[in-house]
Amino acid sequence: MIWAVVLAAGESLRMGRPKLLLPYGERTIIETVVGNVVSSKVDGTVVVLGGARRKIEEKLRAFPVKRVVNRAYKEGMLSSVRRGLSALPASARAALFVLADQPDISPAVINSLLEAYRGGGKGIVLPVFKKKRGHPLLVDLKYRRDIESLSSDIGLRGLFLEYGEDILEVRISSPAVLKDIDRPEDYERARRPSRRGRPPQPGRVS
Repeated sequence: MIWAVVLAAGESLRMGRPKLLLPYGERTIIETVVGNVVSSKVDGTVVVLGGARRKIEEKLRAFPVKRVVNRAYKEGMLSSVRRGLSALPASARAALFVLADQPDISPAVINSLLEAYRGGGKGIVLPVFKKKRGHPLLVDLKYRRDIESLSSDIGLRGLFLEYGEDILEVRISSPAVLKDIDRPEDYERARRPSRRGRPPQPGRVS
């Protein structure tokens, strides 16, 4: 089974307000992201909460997800990764780590990563647009202990350095996998109709 771990515990310091609660189309950013995830072929979803937890929880009540709290969220994203891992069922064999500020990652893109993992024989799967690696990141849980020992300064990139031969890159035909929403200008740019366009489409596996 492959579970998604949505990393939604950040403080939104660069935005200056809880960015996941900002409007995005007909919903908020967090609702859009979680909606895309649960509409994909993942077997289950954990959402890791921290900053603005109670307000974000309210937005997620209608979604079939497991909500957990990272009380150490101020220590950085790796602490949320570990909290998400601890909430996965014993039956999970891989985790798809999804950034909660990438609302344009479509179910189709997620499904392309799942299919690549199931058929590719690699333990680390990530999307690539024009030779640049992006998110979401899928990791086989054989690396659970490695993640527990990673430095917070490096984060999950430490796996790339240690296990480069076990990486499968999936070519994606949209830059959405490279774009997240950190600052007010990112948010305004992402909301422009001319930038939204069609949902990102899956690409080829390399």
